[in-house]
Amino acid sequence: MDINAVVGKNVKHHREAKGFSQEQLAFEADLHRTYISGVERGVRNPTVLIIAKLADALGVKPSKLLELEE
Repeated sequence: MDINAVVGKNVKHHREAKGFSQEQLAFEADLHRTYISGVERGVRNPTVLIIAKLADALGVKPSKLLELEE
């Protein structure tokens, strides 16, 4: 699994656990909803800054968005 897919899966998991829509997460992270969609689908390559913004909006550490499944 490539890292973009890992980040996307983790963002979606934490977003849904928080009860956020993509639009709500986009607002909280100051990003566009279509960018969130691209991240979740693994087609966007988020920078460290974007990962930090997403993690902050989701209330998790950035490392949580990079974790591989065991």
